[in-house]
Amino acid sequence: MTTDTLRPLVDTLKVLAHPVRLRILVLLRDGELCVCEVAEALGLAPSTVSEHLTSMRRTGLVREWKMGRWVHVALSEDATARPVLESLWPLMVAAEAELARDRAQARALRCEVCDPADCPVPTPESA
Repeated sequence: MTTDTLRPLVDTLKVLAHPVRLRILVLLRDGELCVCEVAEALGLAPSTVSEHLTSMRRTGLVREWKMGRWVHVALSEDATARPVLESLWPLMVAAEAELARDRAQARALRCEVCDPADCPVPTPESA
């Protein structure tokens, strides 16, 4: 294999080698979130979260879209991303206590940070 053919895998592994990005992926495992919800749940600035999400989107791990003024993110359904994501979950068991706190915080925030009228949580058929 040449370095060029390994580049996508190397880039994905680099993205996964950051604790904040792993925490974001765990949050998104429970369903889509607004970027403001991710930022609030993790106690980070929205701009910081956006930077992390940009690299995650470039590697195909997450997808994002706008709903009104708000940017929503979710785990990718891409066939190449799914095996990578599914292989992570068993490896994250050791951090379950911290990750459970993140998930509980995100559930409590659902569309409270942004205006619910502008940031509806879509039904499964609209996603």
